[in-house]
Amino acid sequence: MRYFVVLASAIMMLLLGGCRGSKTERISAKMAYDGVSNYCHSEFDWSPAQDNPSIMYVALADSTDAEYKLVFRSYTGALTYFHVDKESGSTRMVEFVPALNLETEAGTINLRDYLK
Repeated sequence: MRYFVVLASAIMMLLLGGCRGSKTERISAKMAYDGVSNYCHSEFDWSPAQDNPSIMYVALADSTDAEYKLVFRSYTGALTYFHVDKESGSTRMVEFVPALNLETEAGTINLRDYLK
């Protein structure tokens, strides 16, 4: 019986230790900004902003306990909002065209894929 208790205790310690070690890092505001910026620089043409950098940017727009909201402004004036889940890094994108008052879901990405 004592052997069984020792064995069960050892197995529990291994299982619990493995769970703690596999937990992923929570997304920080800097990680959210860096990941969204990396995504935008890889997916959008930034050449129109070479002469006037203020026409295109990425900025932190808002934050709650659960998510960060970042915005990418294109040279066309369109805005893409990135809703970044602080725990998972799952990011939902929503495009908004102010001139047309048009908002559309633009897909999802895993922010962690764009962190270096």
